[in-house]
Amino acid sequence: MVQKLVAIAAKEVGIKEEGGNNLGKRVKEYQQATWLKPAAWPWCAAFVAFAVREWLKDYEVQKWLKLKDDETLPWRCRDASAFGWIKWATNKGLYVTDEKEPAKAGDIVVFDFSHIGIVEEDQLPGKDYIICIEGNTNGKGERDSVSGDGVWRKTRKTNLVRAYIRINGKG
Repeated sequence: MVQKLVAIAAKEVGIKEEGGNNLGKRVKEYQQATWLKPAAWPWCAAFVAFAVREWLKDYEVQKWLKLKDDETLPWRCRDASAFGWIKWATNKGLYVTDEKEPAKAGDIVVFDFSHIGIVEEDQLPGKDYIICIEGNTNGKGERDSVSGDGVWRKTRKTNLVRAYIRINGKG
């Protein structure tokens, strides 16, 4: 089921801001998946919230997570801050680990520099990097403010990881 989440995020690769930093029609759509009113604020967590919201519309995913359709809104994270996702996951009883454990496709990755994304593929054994999909980043590796401009596929060193959040269907 987590591959469906990865596929949703992957479809967004290439979306760019329009009309200025942290602005644009699609950025606003991402931001609407959070508690905050859309505006010119960093949207990396909003991108992840959007992907999870869209993922939860799938009946098979709801069933796998043991959720009813009317339970998806209260269940999902709507926090606009990267570190808020760790608190949400802990409160939901989800598996949260650090960079010492290899990442798996579909993990939500929270970085030390207050940034977040979705792991696209399993971390290869012995490798010190992950491949993920992130919003509010750029092709150079920066994360947001003036330099973030869209949704990109990124390769990141695992020593930048604060936590992996692993959503599974076990409850």
